[in-house]
Amino acid sequence: MTDVQLEAAPTGARGETATVAEDRIRRWLVAALTDLVGIPTTEVDVRKPFAYYGLGSTEAVTLIGDLEDWLHVELPATTAFDYPNIDALARHLASRVGGANATPVPTLANVRRSGIDPERATTLTALLHARAAEEGDHLAYLFLLDGEREETRLDYAELDRRARRVAAQLRQHAAPGDRALLLYAPGLDFIAGFFGCLYAGVIAVPAYPPEPSRLRWSLARLQAIAADSGATIAMTTAAIRELRGMVIDQAPELAALSWVVSDGPAPAAVDGEAPRIEPETVAFLQYTSGSTATPKGVMLTHGNVLNNQRVIAAALRQTRDSAFAGWLPLYHDMGLIGNVLHSVYLGIPCYLMSPLHFLQRPFRWLQMVSRYRATISGAPNFAYDLCVRKVRPEERAALNLRSWDVAFNGAEPIRAETLRRFTEYFACCGFRPGTFSPCYGLAEATLMVSGGRHSPIPVVRRFDAEALAVGVAAPAGADATAATPGVRELVGCGRSQVGHQIAIVDPDTNAPCPPGRVGEIWASGPSMARGYWNRPEETARTFGARIAGDGDRRFLRTGDLGFMADGELFIAGRVKDSIIVSGRKLHPHDIEATVERCDAALRAGCGAAISSDGTPPDAGIVIVQEVDRTRTADLDGVIGRIRTDVAEEHQVQVNAVVLVEPRTIPKTPSGKIQRHACRNAFERGELAVVAEWRARTRTRAADVAAGGMPP
Repeated sequence: MTDVQLEAAPTGARGETATVAEDRIRRWLVAALTDLVGIPTTEVDVRKPFAYYGLGSTEAVTLIGDLEDWLHVELPATTAFDYPNIDALARHLASRVGGANATPVPTLANVRRSGIDPERATTLTALLHARAAEEGDHLAYLFLLDGEREETRLDYAELDRRARRVAAQLRQHAAPGDRALLLYAPGLDFIAGFFGCLYAGVIAVPAYPPEPSRLRWSLARLQAIAADSGATIAMTTAAIRELRGMVIDQAPELAALSWVVSDGPAPAAVDGEAPRIEPETVAFLQYTSGSTATPKGVMLTHGNVLNNQRVIAAALRQTRDSAFAGWLPLYHDMGLIGNVLHSVYLGIPCYLMSPLHFLQRPFRWLQMVSRYRATISGAPNFAYDLCVRKVRPEERAALNLRSWDVAFNGAEPIRAETLRRFTEYFACCGFRPGTFSPCYGLAEATLMVSGGRHSPIPVVRRFDAEALAVGVAAPAGADATAATPGVRELVGCGRSQVGHQIAIVDPDTNAPCPPGRVGEIWASGPSMARGYWNRPEETARTFGARIAGDGDRRFLRTGDLGFMADGELFIAGRVKDSIIVSGRKLHPHDIEATVERCDAALRAGCGAAISSDGTPPDAGIVIVQEVDRTRTADLDGVIGRIRTDVAEEHQVQVNAVVLVEPRTIPKTPSGKIQRHACRNAFERGELAVVAEWRARTRTRAADVAAGGMPP
């Protein structure tokens, strides 16, 4: 939080008129508001309502609490709503401070709530131990077993006990520094297992557990992670351990793992001292999603994680009165670091459910936010689209989303149209435009690189698409709309936080890009991970980059393209995913967005625009898109519209369009499209084709249905 210098409170002493007191309170409120919402004091109009600046209920309560501390008076929790702007509130308060004996408050940052100060923690284990010792009966996690009503809970004391029990089991099988796979279904067992690894000094390796219905897919990733990490233990539950025989039949190399059940009888006491945990100790390996390459294990230390928690806290501005709700996979960085660990960091309750229960019925997510009065919850962009498509009006009528202050959106391209549709559809439930908080991050930076609200609503800008294609961020004309041809709409992803730096760099020369140019996003700061597990060359290349002529400071090369505009980071695409056509750099997600708008039968978020290196006519741009055949019989017509719309919007011709069966396009565990896997499947003829068109060679839908394939 930025330190805002504040005056001593008005004392009501003889000689201080109500006008003077009102002026001092007004200045305090301006400084406090600018600190809460991150805007310059020059942009504050004391007559505009607090809601104009995106001040939600939680921030309003924080503001009033800080006022109480400063003025030494008790104020109703509704004060900021009863007097809804700075001018009205200052006049009201000036009439109440007569005779008060206030104490000077030097900075807003020094006003703290009672309880543990997480900024003083140096390790995750020390933080959890402190929570258990001082706030043991406080709710830590509540998990909805069925996604709706059936609950199981953990307070901090019970979490600490269960984690220490897991640690005792681990010490019977492993030494500090060994790696342990965490193979758990979504739930509280995973959280206890994770903290148990930390207590034992064993490096946790979160992974997707074996799934009988998708064993081939889940085992392929598990085998890769087990081999790369050198894990010797698989921590799991008795139910999943029953799958061990099936797993070993398919993957014999996993037979060497010791499968340790954490929900069985308590182990006997184990002699020996607890390992020494330092900020530099590796806490866990976060395996990358593999959206553009083979998954790699990112080494995250206790210090990395706690530094990034401070970044997240500064960006999202939650308080001890906040509550978290989420469904993201716990083995994924956003689910583990953004949900589970951030809740412990702040000491707030966290309400969780399985990703499967969300996907089965997206209403459950919003119902959880509504029921538990959550203030912070979020997901990748596709989840908000899914809610708009799947939540029925009668379900929506039962929701109250007024408590929701921060709806973070990240992990994949953020679409302005998604923000608009979600806001419009759920406005009747109390969802506000300023609730959205777009952000950007990646596993190599622990989680968040940029974020935070610096305006009342998300920053959306329109740019000239042709200029962007050649690396220039040129604003579109003043009259341009999202529907204007040749316009590309981008959502700002916030700013870097204190102690961290973002640079836009030419990936070929390592020279900083001038303002208005698109380049690779580089990041630096204490949140950047130690590197990749057992990959020294890739670690040096990715984590040891230096800007030409800028000294010895090391940067993380994110592999993402973007630019800065008015201090806000905008993401343009991936370096490895970019499609080069006649010197123009096209970004796949823009083409994919065009494709899915062509027909209601095309499944949103389930398409890939790729460049194929095959021989003509297959070389060039290829569209692979899932289609719901129950919603259209004219697949040839759908293909024709895709070709036409892509040509008109992006001024390029596609070389192939392949419509495939639902749920067959390759994705990462977090739901990102694996474009490199799509490219491989296309070139090997391994896609589940429903209908297909290729330049100079046309395969009709009827031919594919009859078993025909192009020559």
